[in-house]
Amino acid sequence: MKAHDILIALIGADDPSLFAHAHEIRQRVFGNEVYIRAIVEFSNTCNKHCRYCGLRADNRTLRRYRMRAYHILETVAAAVDQRAGTVVLQSGDDPSYTAEYIGELVRQIKARHDVAVTLSLGDRGLDEYAYWRECGADRCLLKLETTDPARYKQLRQGEDFSARLHRVEELRRMGYEVGSGVIAGLPGTTPVDALRDILFLTDLGLDMIAVGPFVPNPDTPMAGNAPGSVDLSYRMTALLRILNPEANIPATSALDALRPGSRTLALTRGCNVLMPSMTPAPLRGDYAIYPGKNAGTDEDGPSLASARQAVRDGGFISSSAKGFSPRGSHVG
Repeated sequence: MKAHDILIALIGADDPSLFAHAHEIRQRVFGNEVYIRAIVEFSNTCNKHCRYCGLRADNRTLRRYRMRAYHILETVAAAVDQRAGTVVLQSGDDPSYTAEYIGELVRQIKARHDVAVTLSLGDRGLDEYAYWRECGADRCLLKLETTDPARYKQLRQGEDFSARLHRVEELRRMGYEVGSGVIAGLPGTTPVDALRDILFLTDLGLDMIAVGPFVPNPDTPMAGNAPGSVDLSYRMTALLRILNPEANIPATSALDALRPGSRTLALTRGCNVLMPSMTPAPLRGDYAIYPGKNAGTDEDGPSLASARQAVRDGGFISSSAKGFSPRGSHVG
Protein backbone atom coordinates (compact mmCIF):
# COMPACT_ATOMS: atom_id res chain seq x y z
CA MET A 1 0.00 0.00 0.00
CA LYS A 2 1.12 3.53 -0.71
CA ALA A 3 1.26 6.15 2.02
CA HIS A 4 -1.66 8.03 0.47
CA ASP A 5 -3.84 4.89 0.52
CA ILE A 6 -2.96 4.24 4.16
CA LEU A 7 -3.86 7.80 5.12
CA ILE A 8 -7.21 7.54 3.36
CA ALA A 9 -7.92 4.28 5.21
CA LEU A 10 -6.97 5.86 8.55
CA ILE A 11 -9.67 8.49 8.24
CA GLY A 12 -12.30 5.80 7.68
CA ALA A 13 -12.94 6.11 3.95
CA ASP A 14 -13.97 2.44 3.58
CA ASP A 15 -13.83 0.54 6.86
CA PRO A 16 -15.78 -2.53 5.62
CA SER A 17 -13.32 -3.18 2.79
CA LEU A 18 -10.30 -2.49 5.00
CA PHE A 19 -11.45 -4.85 7.74
CA ALA A 20 -12.48 -7.55 5.28
CA HIS A 21 -9.05 -7.42 3.63
CA ALA A 22 -7.27 -7.65 6.98
CA HIS A 23 -9.49 -10.55 8.05
CA GLU A 24 -8.84 -12.45 4.83
CA ILE A 25 -5.08 -12.20 5.36
CA ARG A 26 -5.36 -13.16 9.02
CA GLN A 27 -7.41 -16.25 8.08
CA ARG A 28 -5.03 -17.22 5.30
CA VAL A 29 -1.96 -17.08 7.55
CA PHE A 30 -3.34 -18.19 10.93
CA GLY A 31 -6.56 -19.97 10.06
CA ASN A 32 -9.34 -19.83 12.62
CA GLU A 33 -7.04 -20.05 15.65
CA VAL A 34 -6.39 -17.40 18.28
CA TYR A 35 -3.24 -17.69 20.40
CA ILE A 36 -3.71 -17.23 24.13
CA ARG A 37 -0.82 -15.55 25.99
CA ALA A 38 -1.29 -15.69 29.77
CA ILE A 39 0.18 -12.62 31.48
CA VAL A 40 1.55 -12.76 35.01
CA GLU A 41 1.91 -9.16 36.19
CA PHE A 42 4.24 -9.95 39.05
CA SER A 43 5.13 -6.41 40.15
CA ASN A 44 3.49 -3.02 39.73
CA THR A 45 6.49 -1.20 41.17
CA CYS A 46 8.22 1.06 38.65
CA ASN A 47 11.06 3.56 38.73
CA LYS A 48 9.86 5.42 35.61
CA HIS A 49 7.92 8.67 35.40
CA CYS A 50 5.91 8.19 32.19
CA ARG A 51 3.17 10.79 32.00
CA TYR A 52 0.46 8.40 30.74
CA CYS A 53 1.01 5.36 32.99
CA GLY A 54 -0.61 4.65 36.34
CA LEU A 55 2.41 2.61 37.47
CA ARG A 56 4.64 5.70 37.34
CA ALA A 57 6.85 6.13 40.41
CA ASP A 58 5.18 9.46 41.22
CA ASN A 59 1.74 7.87 41.69
CA ARG A 60 1.36 7.83 45.47
CA THR A 61 -2.24 6.56 45.41
CA LEU A 62 -1.41 3.14 43.96
CA ARG A 63 -1.05 0.14 46.29
CA ARG A 64 2.26 -1.43 45.29
CA TYR A 65 2.97 -5.13 45.27
CA ARG A 66 5.70 -7.62 44.37
CA MET A 67 5.04 -11.31 43.94
CA ARG A 68 7.54 -13.86 45.25
CA ALA A 69 8.99 -16.61 43.10
CA TYR A 70 6.83 -19.40 44.47
CA HIS A 71 3.68 -17.35 43.84
CA ILE A 72 4.77 -16.49 40.30
CA LEU A 73 5.50 -20.15 39.55
CA GLU A 74 2.14 -21.23 41.01
CA THR A 75 0.37 -18.73 38.76
CA VAL A 76 2.31 -19.91 35.73
CA ALA A 77 1.38 -23.50 36.55
CA ALA A 78 -2.30 -22.52 36.73
CA ALA A 79 -2.02 -20.93 33.28
CA VAL A 80 -0.38 -24.03 31.84
CA ASP A 81 -3.08 -26.22 33.41
CA GLN A 82 -5.57 -24.13 31.44
CA ARG A 83 -3.68 -24.82 28.20
CA ALA A 84 -1.86 -21.53 27.74
CA GLY A 85 0.90 -22.00 25.16
CA THR A 86 2.76 -18.87 26.24
CA VAL A 87 3.27 -17.19 29.59
CA VAL A 88 4.26 -13.54 29.78
CA LEU A 89 6.26 -12.31 32.77
CA GLN A 90 5.40 -8.63 33.02
CA SER A 91 6.24 -5.89 35.49
CA GLY A 92 7.00 -2.24 35.82
CA ASP A 93 10.66 -1.25 35.56
CA ASP A 94 11.53 -2.87 38.88
CA PRO A 95 15.26 -3.54 39.35
CA SER A 96 14.67 -5.15 42.75
CA TYR A 97 14.26 -8.36 40.76
CA THR A 98 17.86 -9.14 39.84
CA ALA A 99 18.99 -10.68 36.57
CA GLU A 100 19.69 -13.91 38.44
CA TYR A 101 16.23 -13.93 40.04
CA ILE A 102 14.46 -13.52 36.69
CA GLY A 103 16.82 -16.01 35.08
CA GLU A 104 15.97 -18.65 37.66
CA LEU A 105 12.26 -18.05 37.13
CA VAL A 106 12.71 -18.60 33.41
CA ARG A 107 14.76 -21.75 33.99
CA GLN A 108 12.16 -23.15 36.38
CA ILE A 109 9.30 -22.46 34.00
CA LYS A 110 11.07 -24.02 31.03
CA ALA A 111 12.08 -27.07 33.08
CA ARG A 112 8.56 -27.68 34.37
CA HIS A 113 6.41 -26.76 31.37
CA ASP A 114 6.42 -26.95 27.58
CA VAL A 115 5.56 -23.30 26.99
CA ALA A 116 7.06 -20.22 25.40
CA VAL A 117 8.23 -17.56 27.85
CA THR A 118 7.85 -13.90 26.99
CA LEU A 119 9.47 -11.10 28.99
CA SER A 120 7.94 -7.64 29.33
CA LEU A 121 10.23 -5.98 31.86
CA GLY A 122 11.10 -2.60 30.35
CA ASP A 123 14.49 -0.94 30.07
CA ARG A 124 16.66 -3.59 31.65
CA GLY A 125 20.30 -3.91 30.57
CA LEU A 126 21.21 -5.65 27.35
CA ASP A 127 23.50 -7.93 29.33
CA GLU A 128 20.52 -8.96 31.45
CA TYR A 129 18.40 -9.68 28.39
CA ALA A 130 21.26 -11.73 26.89
CA TYR A 131 21.47 -13.74 30.11
CA TRP A 132 17.71 -14.37 30.16
CA ARG A 133 17.89 -15.54 26.57
CA GLU A 134 20.54 -18.07 27.66
CA CYS A 135 18.19 -19.16 30.45
CA GLY A 136 15.53 -20.02 27.87
CA ALA A 137 13.37 -16.92 27.37
CA ASP A 138 11.81 -16.92 23.90
CA ARG A 139 10.31 -13.49 23.36
CA CYS A 140 10.51 -9.88 24.51
CA LEU A 141 7.90 -7.15 24.38
CA LEU A 142 9.16 -3.57 24.45
CA LYS A 143 6.61 -0.96 23.41
CA LEU A 144 7.70 2.29 21.76
CA GLU A 145 4.32 3.97 22.45
CA THR A 146 5.07 6.54 19.72
CA THR A 147 7.59 6.71 16.89
CA ASP A 148 7.95 10.48 17.18
CA PRO A 149 11.19 11.10 19.14
CA ALA A 150 10.02 14.47 20.45
CA ARG A 151 6.69 13.11 21.66
CA TYR A 152 8.45 10.09 23.17
CA LYS A 153 10.74 12.39 25.15
CA GLN A 154 7.75 14.37 26.40
CA LEU A 155 5.69 11.31 27.34
CA ARG A 156 8.56 9.58 29.11
CA GLN A 157 9.92 12.61 30.95
CA GLY A 158 13.10 13.27 28.99
CA GLU A 159 14.03 9.73 27.95
CA ASP A 160 15.74 9.09 24.60
CA PHE A 161 13.79 7.38 21.81
CA SER A 162 16.94 6.19 20.05
CA ALA A 163 18.02 4.28 23.18
CA ARG A 164 14.68 2.47 23.31
CA LEU A 165 14.85 1.67 19.62
CA HIS A 166 18.41 0.40 19.97
CA ARG A 167 17.26 -1.98 22.71
CA VAL A 168 14.51 -3.34 20.43
CA GLU A 169 17.01 -3.95 17.64
CA GLU A 170 19.54 -5.62 19.94
CA LEU A 171 16.93 -7.99 21.33
CA ARG A 172 16.35 -9.32 17.83
CA ARG A 173 20.10 -9.88 17.38
CA MET A 174 20.07 -11.97 20.57
CA GLY A 175 17.59 -14.35 18.95
CA TYR A 176 14.44 -13.25 20.69
CA GLU A 177 11.13 -12.95 18.94
CA VAL A 178 10.50 -9.24 19.43
CA GLY A 179 7.25 -7.38 19.86
CA SER A 180 6.62 -3.66 20.05
CA GLY A 181 3.86 -1.20 19.35
CA VAL A 182 2.29 2.19 19.90
CA ILE A 183 -0.64 3.92 21.55
CA ALA A 184 -3.33 5.07 19.11
CA GLY A 185 -4.84 8.51 19.54
CA LEU A 186 -2.34 10.07 21.91
CA PRO A 187 -3.23 13.70 22.68
CA GLY A 188 -2.20 16.04 19.89
CA THR A 189 -1.71 13.33 17.27
CA THR A 190 -3.26 13.24 13.80
CA PRO A 191 -3.77 10.58 11.11
CA VAL A 192 -0.37 11.59 9.74
CA ASP A 193 1.20 10.51 13.05
CA ALA A 194 -0.65 7.20 12.81
CA LEU A 195 0.66 6.78 9.27
CA ARG A 196 4.22 7.34 10.45
CA ASP A 197 3.76 4.84 13.28
CA ILE A 198 2.46 2.18 10.87
CA LEU A 199 5.31 2.62 8.41
CA PHE A 200 7.94 2.73 11.16
CA LEU A 201 6.67 -0.43 12.87
CA THR A 202 6.46 -2.20 9.52
CA ASP A 203 10.05 -1.28 8.68
CA LEU A 204 11.20 -2.84 11.97
CA GLY A 205 10.10 -6.30 10.79
CA LEU A 206 8.63 -7.21 14.18
CA ASP A 207 7.31 -10.62 15.19
CA MET A 208 4.48 -9.04 17.17
CA ILE A 209 2.89 -5.61 16.79
CA ALA A 210 0.46 -4.14 19.32
CA VAL A 211 -1.72 -1.06 18.98
CA GLY A 212 -4.23 -0.01 21.61
CA PRO A 213 -6.14 3.25 22.11
CA PHE A 214 -5.02 5.83 24.62
CA VAL A 215 -6.88 5.45 27.92
CA PRO A 216 -6.34 8.40 30.29
CA ASN A 217 -5.50 7.50 33.87
CA PRO A 218 -6.87 9.86 36.55
CA ASP A 219 -3.70 9.43 38.62
CA THR A 220 -1.35 10.77 35.94
CA PRO A 221 -0.51 14.18 34.45
CA MET A 222 -2.54 13.21 31.36
CA ALA A 223 -5.74 12.64 33.32
CA GLY A 224 -7.66 15.44 31.64
CA ASN A 225 -7.07 14.34 28.06
CA ALA A 226 -9.71 12.74 25.88
CA PRO A 227 -9.38 9.00 25.27
CA GLY A 228 -8.14 7.68 21.97
CA SER A 229 -10.40 6.19 19.33
CA VAL A 230 -11.26 2.50 19.28
CA ASP A 231 -12.04 2.84 15.57
CA LEU A 232 -8.61 4.34 14.87
CA SER A 233 -7.04 1.44 16.73
CA TYR A 234 -9.03 -1.00 14.58
CA ARG A 235 -7.85 0.74 11.41
CA MET A 236 -4.22 0.78 12.50
CA THR A 237 -4.18 -2.92 13.39
CA ALA A 238 -5.97 -3.79 10.14
CA LEU A 239 -3.40 -1.86 8.12
CA LEU A 240 -0.56 -3.42 10.06
CA ARG A 241 -2.01 -6.86 9.31
CA ILE A 242 -2.09 -6.07 5.60
CA LEU A 243 1.49 -4.80 5.66
CA ASN A 244 2.75 -7.51 8.06
CA PRO A 245 0.82 -10.68 7.17
CA GLU A 246 2.87 -13.03 9.38
CA ALA A 247 3.17 -10.86 12.50
CA ASN A 248 1.23 -11.75 15.62
CA ILE A 249 -1.16 -8.90 16.37
CA PRO A 250 -3.04 -8.89 19.69
CA ALA A 251 -6.46 -7.47 20.40
CA THR A 252 -5.37 -5.30 23.32
CA SER A 253 -7.05 -4.88 26.70
CA ALA A 254 -7.27 -1.11 26.13
CA LEU A 255 -10.00 -1.77 23.56
CA ASP A 256 -12.31 -3.32 26.15
CA ALA A 257 -11.39 -0.61 28.65
CA LEU A 258 -12.99 1.94 26.35
CA ARG A 259 -15.67 -0.17 24.67
CA PRO A 260 -16.62 -3.53 26.23
CA GLY A 261 -16.62 -6.34 23.69
CA SER A 262 -14.35 -4.55 21.26
CA ARG A 263 -11.49 -7.05 21.66
CA THR A 264 -13.70 -9.81 20.29
CA LEU A 265 -14.58 -7.63 17.30
CA ALA A 266 -10.87 -6.91 16.74
CA LEU A 267 -10.34 -10.63 16.11
CA THR A 268 -12.47 -10.24 12.98
CA ARG A 269 -10.40 -7.26 11.84
CA GLY A 270 -6.91 -8.71 11.62
CA CYS A 271 -5.94 -9.57 15.21
CA ASN A 272 -5.00 -13.15 16.12
CA VAL A 273 -3.84 -13.01 19.77
CA LEU A 274 -5.44 -12.41 23.17
CA MET A 275 -3.32 -11.68 26.24
CA PRO A 276 -5.49 -12.15 29.34
CA SER A 277 -4.18 -11.51 32.83
CA MET A 278 -3.54 -14.50 35.09
CA THR A 279 -2.40 -12.22 37.91
CA PRO A 280 -4.04 -13.33 41.19
CA ALA A 281 -7.37 -11.58 41.75
CA PRO A 282 -6.33 -9.66 44.91
CA LEU A 283 -3.50 -7.99 42.96
CA ARG A 284 -4.88 -7.71 39.45
CA GLY A 285 -6.70 -4.42 39.95
CA ASP A 286 -3.50 -2.79 41.19
CA TYR A 287 -1.75 -3.33 37.87
CA ALA A 288 -3.42 -0.09 36.85
CA ILE A 289 -1.56 1.21 33.82
CA TYR A 290 -4.94 2.65 32.86
CA PRO A 291 -8.48 2.18 34.21
CA GLY A 292 -10.00 -1.08 33.03
CA LYS A 293 -6.60 -2.62 32.25
CA ASN A 294 -7.87 -6.05 33.26
CA ALA A 295 -11.54 -5.52 32.47
CA GLY A 296 -13.32 -8.68 31.41
CA THR A 297 -10.99 -11.02 33.31
CA ASP A 298 -12.34 -13.64 35.69
CA GLU A 299 -13.04 -12.06 39.06
CA ASP A 300 -12.93 -15.18 41.23
CA GLY A 301 -9.33 -16.10 40.54
CA PRO A 302 -6.74 -16.72 37.85
CA SER A 303 -8.58 -18.14 34.86
CA LEU A 304 -8.48 -17.97 31.09
CA ALA A 305 -12.19 -18.75 30.78
CA SER A 306 -13.27 -15.22 29.82
CA ALA A 307 -10.64 -15.01 27.10
CA ARG A 308 -11.69 -18.35 25.66
CA GLN A 309 -15.32 -17.24 25.72
CA ALA A 310 -14.39 -14.07 23.83
CA VAL A 311 -12.67 -16.23 21.22
CA ARG A 312 -15.78 -18.40 20.85
CA ASP A 313 -17.99 -15.32 20.65
CA GLY A 314 -15.96 -14.18 17.65
CA GLY A 315 -16.36 -17.54 15.93
CA PHE A 316 -12.75 -18.59 16.46
CA ILE A 317 -10.90 -21.44 18.17
CA SER A 318 -8.54 -20.99 21.14
CA SER A 319 -5.10 -22.37 20.35
CA SER A 320 -2.78 -23.95 22.92
CA ALA A 321 0.19 -23.60 20.57
CA LYS A 322 3.20 -21.54 21.54
CA GLY A 323 2.32 -19.37 18.59
CA PHE A 324 5.62 -18.23 17.18
CA SER A 325 5.35 -15.86 14.24
CA PRO A 326 5.69 -17.54 10.83
CA ARG A 327 8.01 -14.71 9.82
CA GLY A 328 10.63 -15.84 12.33
CA SER A 329 12.82 -18.93 12.60
CA HIS A 330 10.82 -20.68 15.35
CA VAL A 331 8.28 -23.40 14.72
CA GLY A 332 5.08 -22.86 16.74
